[in-house]
Amino acid sequence: MTNAKTFLFVSIDGMTDPLGQSQVIPYLLGLAKKGMKVEIVSCEKKENWDLNHTIIESILKLSNISWSFCFYKTGKPFLSQLQNFLALKKIVIKIAKINSLNTILHCRSYLPGLIGLYSKKKFKTGFIFDMRGFWSDERIEGGIWNVKSPIGSLLYTYFKKKEKEMIISADAIVALTHKAKEIILSWDLGVASNKITVIPCCVDLEHFSQSNIDGKRLSLLQESYPKLKNKFVLSYVGSLGTWYLIEEMMAFFKTLSKKTDSIFLIITKDSLDLVYNAAKKHNIDIEKLIVVSSSREDMPYYISLSTASIFFIKPSFSKSASSPTKMGELLSTRIPIITNAGIGDVDLIIRETECGVILNNFSDDSNEKAAKNLLENIDFYKNKTVATAHKYFSLEDGINQYSKIYTLFI
Repeated sequence: MTNAKTFLFVSIDGMTDPLGQSQVIPYLLGLAKKGMKVEIVSCEKKENWDLNHTIIESILKLSNISWSFCFYKTGKPFLSQLQNFLALKKIVIKIAKINSLNTILHCRSYLPGLIGLYSKKKFKTGFIFDMRGFWSDERIEGGIWNVKSPIGSLLYTYFKKKEKEMIISADAIVALTHKAKEIILSWDLGVASNKITVIPCCVDLEHFSQSNIDGKRLSLLQESYPKLKNKFVLSYVGSLGTWYLIEEMMAFFKTLSKKTDSIFLIITKDSLDLVYNAAKKHNIDIEKLIVVSSSREDMPYYISLSTASIFFIKPSFSKSASSPTKMGELLSTRIPIITNAGIGDVDLIIRETECGVILNNFSDDSNEKAAKNLLENIDFYKNKTVATAHKYFSLEDGINQYSKIYTLFI
């Protein structure tokens, strides 16, 4: 298949970041394989670039994907972010205006979206707004901006205005959840329903599959953690803080550990203090905790040590647009989930497929009922996990959905 159009993927997140490696590059490789001409412009964190750029460059080169980037600045939050935005914009515009009528900007989240909006107006390029979530609301609800301060209020008002402009002006929109799509359509902006495609955070189901796990390698890992033997292993995977409610998860673990001999396996690169302080607050013996860090390559093995996995996320308006990547990874590895309601399409999926347990709140009574439910039905839930991962979180399906969007421009 030949394609005269160039799809310029624009990201403020780096391709050498874990997010770029798991949630950007696999899609773009799939699109390139389908014959799409793909280029990338990203903002790279120097430490991750130093570690990973050689392998990323070779992977992209094999698929004929060109890659331009600037380096991500840190320091003063607002000033550094502005510098990152302007550096990214400079590269994108230089590339886009060379053959603007045959260039489509695929913009990941709001800052790149502003570049896509500008380029569409100025140079008539195509514009795919891959919005991910309600970014400005996330920054208020996550405490990054303070709407009561003049600067926070100004930024929020500006980006909410631009959010609507991007939604109206984009040729196509990608949202992570059906709930987010419903909210956007309720704003009555004159946007047709078929302009918005829902693509959740998909997963390489081959990588996160028990059938591809080396039994000997897994056994060696199990032997290195003898405390896990004959225990109910509740796991948590990923970063902590801001949105992820470690104290509420500790409270659930305490309830669970009263009902069965349990270990809490926390797989994170974050500070041990976050974990131990939460455990101390709930009088949990730290001998019942194992905190480890894992590479993406080893993650399926660490996940496989689990009996079930938990993630509690602070419910809020912005989280209606959230699709936790870990959900597909856990389900594909045959691990049932315990989580709370009000997060994107998560509770809808779990209730429909019966692959885990949903808590409506974080009360002691809810924890009691959920722990009892989990222990009584653990094998039933395990048997539902893999089918759910394939139905909702297949990377192949995600690539096909993006391909349909790209084909609209050809």
